[in-house]
Amino acid sequence: MTTTPTARPAAPGTGRDWRAPAAACTTVLLWASAFVSIRSAGEAYSPGALALGRLLAGTLTLGVILLVRREGLPSRAAWPGIIGSGLLWFGLYMVVLNWGEQQVDAGTAAMIVNVGPILMALLGAKLLGEGLPRRLLTGMGISFAGAVVVGLSMSGHGSSSVLGVVLCLVAALSYAGGVVIQKPALRHGTPLQITTFGCLIGTLACLPFTGVLVSEAADAPVSATLNMIYLGVFPTALAFTTWAYALARTTAGRMGATTYAVPALVVLMSWLLLDEVPALLTVAGGLLCLAGVAVSRTRARKAREEAETSTAA
Repeated sequence: MTTTPTARPAAPGTGRDWRAPAAACTTVLLWASAFVSIRSAGEAYSPGALALGRLLAGTLTLGVILLVRREGLPSRAAWPGIIGSGLLWFGLYMVVLNWGEQQVDAGTAAMIVNVGPILMALLGAKLLGEGLPRRLLTGMGISFAGAVVVGLSMSGHGSSSVLGVVLCLVAALSYAGGVVIQKPALRHGTPLQITTFGCLIGTLACLPFTGVLVSEAADAPVSATLNMIYLGVFPTALAFTTWAYALARTTAGRMGATTYAVPALVVLMSWLLLDEVPALLTVAGGLLCLAGVAVSRTRARKAREEAETSTAA
């Protein structure tokens, strides 16, 4: 049975709808935590096997939730976006990012992948007709500068290669492309439907790594396997669903700008969980990232306040 529930905006006079911002914050927090888990799981699992294990855990989790909620299948019009985002974002992105981070140091990878939100805004403007407000571009520029500072401060003497740089660029492109392709699909299905079947498509695309996953799982420490499962349940199943929920209620460019808070949170989590004390330059870069996110969101708040004022008048 096909169901296509539509989003219901808050009625005038009921106050600001906090659900979309809360969903975006949940996504950012969980995606930041993923970097800590990937570091552990990546020591025991190769890029393809890690991506497949993560996607399997995510698909199973989402499938159970979908059955419990009885949401059924999205409409036929949603499937081009589901398949495209599933192949690009859930499939290709996860494999090439895991692979790229083995070829370059973490700082270099962070700098290159953070081109993604800028590409997302440009593609959204070109393909979806979304605007490019000056404050959004300014905020993204500030945040990208912060990401570069964080990357430079974390690069140290790590190794890098042309292959690694290319892989990280492919990751940024697939990330941006997957989000822009997913956006129209959210008009024809719920965030849970779009995320569940996108994750399933990514899982099917990664099935060639099944043999490697089985072999590596037999020798991997329990901690690495648990981190892989965590990646599937929380940064994938939960965070991609909350991302879709928020994306359905704003533009791809603004959602991309929000993800610039991730580098700052990664620095904080690495300090708290891994006892990695950040350098002053790293802290400064993280603060720049947060400042840029704040700038990029300012116009949205101002516009809402003006709309509420005109409605009240």
